[in-house]
Amino acid sequence: MTARSFASDNGAGIHPRVLAAISAANHGHASAYGNDEWTARAIAALRDAFGGGAEALLCFGGTGANVVALATVTRRYDAILCADSAHILNSECAAVEHYCGGKLLPVAAQHGKLSPALLAPALGPTRGVHHARPRVLSLTQPTEWGTLYSVEELRALCDFAHAHKLLVHVDGARFANAAAALDVSLAALSSQVGVDVLSFGGTKNGLMGAEAVLVFDPALAEEAAYARKQSTQLASKMRFIATQFEAYLNDELWRTLAAHANAMAARLAALLSDVAGLEFVCEVETNQLFPRLPRAVLETLQQEFHFYTWRENDAVARWVTSFDTSHDDVEHFAAAVRRALHARA
Repeated sequence: MTARSFASDNGAGIHPRVLAAISAANHGHASAYGNDEWTARAIAALRDAFGGGAEALLCFGGTGANVVALATVTRRYDAILCADSAHILNSECAAVEHYCGGKLLPVAAQHGKLSPALLAPALGPTRGVHHARPRVLSLTQPTEWGTLYSVEELRALCDFAHAHKLLVHVDGARFANAAAALDVSLAALSSQVGVDVLSFGGTKNGLMGAEAVLVFDPALAEEAAYARKQSTQLASKMRFIATQFEAYLNDELWRTLAAHANAMAARLAALLSDVAGLEFVCEVETNQLFPRLPRAVLETLQQEFHFYTWRENDAVARWVTSFDTSHDDVEHFAAAVRRALHARA
């Protein structure tokens, strides 16, 4: 069998229901730039799913969605606090700083997670206009280490941020995986706990280049529209993004796909839980696993399977399962890990 990639859920294809929706929308002409019936329906569905009178703006890139979201709530003299592992800090080529100006302020996090206690020292006395103004707290849900903020943890962080006059952004590239793992609604992790703006990912969970920015303060909606256009995320043929979200939200397809990806990660972790020489460096809560293995074993496995060495200094890899990862894929990969470790023993 052809080895399945465990490098990223970006490597997976498009879910058949989503692909069918794109094909169905591909007839006749429609008004450009979101002035079409598909976009109207998708925005209504997103508002219904997220609550809070959300304004929804469709985008086609994850980095772009983060730029739109953060450009909506920051000025060029502002600072954005984020975890030291945050995607906006480490994996987006300084896009936020380029488009939004301002400064990203990393805070040391524990397996990707921040807390009020960790944030407090970063919000001490400043020298006024001589420092970038702390303006936004950006959280990643789930984190870059696959860990989760509970509803209670998010509420506490939002309350803390608002008490310090910070707005809260959530980078939710895998937000569906978080909601599925916690068995809650999309609104329960966003509008209902005080999140101000959210980047909601779909590309990693069965869509084809489709993301959304949810703005929970109506007063910011106009800012977001201009930010999207300036940051090149206003698609001309918007209907082909919008129809994907229609399919994604219908009957909570997002939950079905994310729950399956999470379950495949949990299955892989269970199959390898008793294997000597392998250690998961943090709890497997969503669809990302971070095993520490002997470097030679990683190199052997990478001859057959595609995945990343996540932390070079102590040979920690990242494995990611997807909506289309099968039980056979997981069994095959787990068996290969066992063989590689046994050969080294």
